[in-house]
Amino acid sequence: MQYSKEVEDMICVAKGPNHGPAPIPEEGKWVQAKEIKDISGYTHGVGWCAPQQGTCKLSLNVKDGVIQEALVETIGCSGMTHSAAMASEILPGKTILEALNTDLVCDAINTAMRELFLQIAYGRTQSAFSDDGLRIGAGLEDLGKGLRSMVGTMYGTAAKGTRYLEMTEGYVLQMALDKDDQVCGYKFLSLGKMMDDIKKGVSPNEAYEKNIGTYGRFAAEDGAVKWIDPRKE
Repeated sequence: MQYSKEVEDMICVAKGPNHGPAPIPEEGKWVQAKEIKDISGYTHGVGWCAPQQGTCKLSLNVKDGVIQEALVETIGCSGMTHSAAMASEILPGKTILEALNTDLVCDAINTAMRELFLQIAYGRTQSAFSDDGLRIGAGLEDLGKGLRSMVGTMYGTAAKGTRYLEMTEGYVLQMALDKDDQVCGYKFLSLGKMMDDIKKGVSPNEAYEKNIGTYGRFAAEDGAVKWIDPRKE
């Protein structure tokens, strides 16, 4: 190691207290994180690309500094979905520092990785106060039944009002309007459950009918007076 002449000529002053880093909460324990292997936790990061055309939610389950589970959810950009496929293969098995310095192709995924690193390095994870953290597979639980991302897609104009296209429950088939033409409910199709039934041998028509549900005041007896297809009407 090289020192400047000014430093070499300095008198050595002994270092006083050295208590190490402040402990951070990790999986129900307080940890003085000094090395990558000291980091554990399950958490999420959200990122966006340079033109802000799309966004990514990245969820990682880290044990002893190594990523054991990765969930990559994207919206708004077709190319990002392919980058997400690569990221889901690349990330597991890497240390959290390796992952931070790995090109995950898409700006949004790289940004999500950066934001996630900040949380995990400062002890702000979802599992910070959970004893032993979350087991591998917690990412799938985030998706719920049908293993589909929870997506909300809404569209509105000043001239024609709102259109519900996709809710957490699924693909919106109809919107119910009350006597004042205000939205009071909707009918939806749970696509994930429908596809599960079809894979089990249920006919497509039967699977379709079986997985239709409603939310809010959708029926006439509940105050709905008009029903519209949000994609056509």
